[in-house]
Amino acid sequence: MRVGLLASVAVILLSACAVAPLAPNGIAARLTPKSALLRDLTQLPEPRGKIPVAVYGLRDQTGQYKPAPDSSFSTAVTQGGAAMLLKALLESNWFVPVERENLQNLLTERKILRALEVPPPDKGEVKPPQPAPPPSVPPLMPANILIEGGIVAYESNVRTGGAGARYLGIGASLQYRTDQVTVNLRAVDVRSGQILHGVSTTKTIHSQLLDSGVFKFVSFKELLEVEFGYSRNEPTQQCVNQAIEAAVLHLIVQGIDRKLWSLKNPADLNHPLIQIYRKAADAFAEEVSPEPADSAVAASGA
Repeated sequence: MRVGLLASVAVILLSACAVAPLAPNGIAARLTPKSALLRDLTQLPEPRGKIPVAVYGLRDQTGQYKPAPDSSFSTAVTQGGAAMLLKALLESNWFVPVERENLQNLLTERKILRALEVPPPDKGEVKPPQPAPPPSVPPLMPANILIEGGIVAYESNVRTGGAGARYLGIGASLQYRTDQVTVNLRAVDVRSGQILHGVSTTKTIHSQLLDSGVFKFVSFKELLEVEFGYSRNEPTQQCVNQAIEAAVLHLIVQGIDRKLWSLKNPADLNHPLIQIYRKAADAFAEEVSPEPADSAVAASGA
């Protein structure tokens, strides 16, 4: 009877393993799915006019590397933050991003175009100087706003925990871990160099591990051992991307309140999306602002 019970447990564990394949094959490449934040960006009300913006980079300022057993030379967060930021600015329909990260490549191509406009002179033929034709390459678009910032923090093991149970060699356990990434963006006026506004957003990264197994002697010399495990980790790249999209959203909404830019239709100030992110910013301000008594106690304790 005991052997039959253990065999049933083994069949159940192996069936669960079949339901959750560890290494799926044959999945073709596809477009990166849109997050809820990106959908909100695309559904914002129209601005009075799109703002040309420049992004020279969004550097990884965390100084963090992947923990062992990964390579110590691999960074904990993506190095493509500028590409994610440019995509979020473009999708928002509030900004007109101009190329600045690889500006030298763009200038080289423009020089080639100008060189192709001038025909080479014929050998042995002297012609009077002709007036230069007007250039067909238009000038580069200047930016009114410069978006600066970076990935400023990455904390590992902000929260860890788990639970498990084992009885007579049969048991299961669940473990989880939470990391955290923080992105900072600021809008700078190109003409004056004044920092118009800045926002910081934080995204948690969840990881969990489910492990179960059977380790039991079914007879004097017969040992039954069955193991099953399944882990799920949020991709760090997608979490950084969502933090950037949230920063762009709050930058737009808070910029409207500060009258840095305006809506095409003033009645859109009551748009549901704008109200949602405005209330989120107000709730955060109320949450982090200490009471005067608490500030006095903290100051006296320091």
